[in-house]
Amino acid sequence: MSALVDTSVLVRYLTGDPPHLASQAIGIMDSSEPLLVTEVALVETAYALRTFYAVPQASIVDSLIGLLQKENVSIFGRDKNLIVQALLLCRPSHRVSFGDALIWAAARSGGIQVVYSLDDKFPRVGIEVKDTL
Repeated sequence: MSALVDTSVLVRYLTGDPPHLASQAIGIMDSSEPLLVTEVALVETAYALRTFYAVPQASIVDSLIGLLQKENVSIFGRDKNLIVQALLLCRPSHRVSFGDALIWAAARSGGIQVVYSLDDKFPRVGIEVKDTL
């Protein structure tokens, strides 16, 4: 049986801050228990790392991908490899947001061919992005 992990555990695990909570997060994440992470938790974690810890975007991507590569960690309702591909879209620059990358992954995993977006930075790999009907 799997358990969901929330943002507080992910942030403490990745930052080591504060130490007493980080040790609890390490105990959870480094266990052999199957753990599920939601896309919301990934976006919130990226936001916390960028906003409160001033972690550069490329480092955030690398940290999240490292987290997802743990054998006991899966993405709730999504293909882990597709989520990793989505995160990699964010790495080269600040052009693609974490939220847009995960919406892109949702479209790709659901077989959706068209996404409506007014954001000219929305990823277009493998989908059509439209701004009008």
